[in-house]
Amino acid sequence: MSDKTLVCSDCGAEFVFTEGEQEFYAEKGFTNEPKRCPECRRQKKQQRRTSYDD
Repeated sequence: MSDKTLVCSDCGAEFVFTEGEQEFYAEKGFTNEPKRCPECRRQKKQQRRTSYDD
């Protein structure tokens, strides 16, 4: 495996899906690559948290 450059589906920015992250995904049984960059993932996670707090 080697690092892959992906494009975020939310903001369009390129981000690196590292070899270590790919191994982690494989260990967890995830078959799809991430669609969002780390920043957009954080924002999405925060939105979910705040919607549960209401």
